[in-house]
Amino acid sequence: MTVTVPFRPLDVAALRAETPGTAGLIHFNNASCTLPPRQVLAAVRAHHDREALDGPSEAGVAAAEAVQDTRRAAATLLNADVDEIALGTGGSQLWGMAFASLPPLRAGDRVLVGRHEWGGNLSVLHRVAARTGAVIEVIPCDSSGAVSPDALAAMLDDRVKLVSLTWCPATNGVVNPAAAIGRITRAAGVPYFIDAGQALGQMPVDVRALHCDMLKGAGRKALRGPRGTAVMYVRRGFLDQLDPPYVDVQAAPWQNGLPRLRADARRFEMSEAAVALQLGLGEGIRLALSLGLPAIRARITALAEQIRADLAALPGVRVHDAGTERSGLVAFTVAGHSAGAVRDALAADRITVGAIAAAYAPLDMAARGLPEVVRASVSVLTTEEECEALVRAVAAVARG
Repeated sequence: MTVTVPFRPLDVAALRAETPGTAGLIHFNNASCTLPPRQVLAAVRAHHDREALDGPSEAGVAAAEAVQDTRRAAATLLNADVDEIALGTGGSQLWGMAFASLPPLRAGDRVLVGRHEWGGNLSVLHRVAARTGAVIEVIPCDSSGAVSPDALAAMLDDRVKLVSLTWCPATNGVVNPAAAIGRITRAAGVPYFIDAGQALGQMPVDVRALHCDMLKGAGRKALRGPRGTAVMYVRRGFLDQLDPPYVDVQAAPWQNGLPRLRADARRFEMSEAAVALQLGLGEGIRLALSLGLPAIRARITALAEQIRADLAALPGVRVHDAGTERSGLVAFTVAGHSAGAVRDALAADRITVGAIAAAYAPLDMAARGLPEVVRASVSVLTTEEECEALVRAVAAVARG
């Protein structure tokens, strides 16, 4: 397998040497969680040790500026200002909080979503629509299988209260045209949310170029941060349209005898936070920035495209990725074998993949008649030899 990377080559061997999990595992479940590096682990452990020695509250106060450094790193990652950044425990938590902060939907209001929308976001939307009489409508895809900006433009009217896009889906390697959609929504004055869970740390993300009002993503995926961390961007000019459904003294400090919402994105943060995890997240973000997102993107793309080609050449294996631009996620099925059976067979060889149910992207999976897929997802740590091992293992399952 030959992979051509048109950017500054990354020292993958050095990165793997600083990642303990690579020693005994061939990890292709990066779309769920990527293996953490030593600097992330060290930051988390060091703060837990400090809590044990100095007291958790006291250690938190002492680390306040270091947590702010995590926000600064996130702002750099997204080309945002630090006051537009909030930290949370998970992407779905932040998305739900932002959505619940919008003006209430009413009967006849419309919410437009891409066909690949994350199932968790859809669950929130459907529950609200059932209570209010609002309508959820799906933006059609173009001939490549990506969400169509032209179709969106034709759907907009004054009843549309939100456009929500999952940029890189969980069950499909397509990369949707987030910036083109953002140009349309900004011109129409319609709020635009991006779920960037699979994009953060895998590709350059510029919220100014995306023209989004809110963007969120988890720290545990390509950013290589700890589980239980997430980042949200809220555009400064959009913030005043959002009234969080619940707050505490962090989000709304008391002033002159009354609580006042913060004037920055931290109105979505609570005073109770896992400081150690936030510090670990900062290390993961800074590592991604030091490597360069274009270089990361180039390597992941090249490896994933080779895997797609090699899997597609195997008898009985079908690749299910759409679009002309793709992420590092490869979705496939093996004839005669459930996704879970493929996952378990590969796990016996210490090769991890995901067995992903339709609920992860129910609209797209239903449209394509797929009850489940096997998901192999590449990271910056992945080697050509690991890709070859994956393909050999899948071939063995297909022959069996």
